[in-house]
Amino acid sequence: MANSETQTSTGASSAAPLLIIGLTVLTASLGGWGSSQAPSFYAALNQPIWAPPAWLFGPVWTALYSLMALTAFLVWRRVNTLSHRVLRIYFVQLLFNGLWSFFFFSWHWGGAALIDIALLFALILVLMRETFVISPRISLMWLPYALWVFFAGILNLTLWQMNPEPLNFFDASSGVELSIM
Repeated sequence: MANSETQTSTGASSAAPLLIIGLTVLTASLGGWGSSQAPSFYAALNQPIWAPPAWLFGPVWTALYSLMALTAFLVWRRVNTLSHRVLRIYFVQLLFNGLWSFFFFSWHWGGAALIDIALLFALILVLMRETFVISPRISLMWLPYALWVFFAGILNLTLWQMNPEPLNFFDASSGVELSIM
C-alpha cells in the first residue's frame, strides 16, 4: 500500500511541473499565433514616441513566460498542490494573457484588449499579494511581469486613443464569429 501511495505521490509530483510549464508554453504559443499579424499591424499604427520597437516584444515575452513558469513552479514546491489558490489564479491569468493578443492584433478590438489587460494586471497583483504570504522573495518574482503588463496596458490605451479607426472597442463586423451555436 505504501509503495502505491509513493508512486502516486511521485507521479503527481512529476506531473505538476510539466503541467505548469506546458500550460505556460501553450499560452505563449497561442499568444504568438494571435500575434501573427502583429509586426505589420503594429507598424501601421500611429504610435507614441515612447512605443518600443516591434522586435522587442518577442524577447521580452520569452523572458517573462520563462520567469512566470519558474515562479509558479516555486510556488507549487512550497504548497505542494496545483489546487492552491495562487496556482488557480495563475492558471486563470494565463487565459487573459493569451486572449489579449487575439483581442488586439487579430480582431483589432482595442477597448476589449484594454479591459482584458486591466483584468490581467489585477490578477497579477493578486498573485503577488497571495504569493507574499507563501514567500516574500518568490512574490517579488512576479514584479517584472506586473511592470511589463502595466506598461503594455498604458501602450494599449494610448494606441487605441491614437488609432480609433483600426482599433475599435468591439467591432461585430470584424468577421469574428462569437456564437456558441
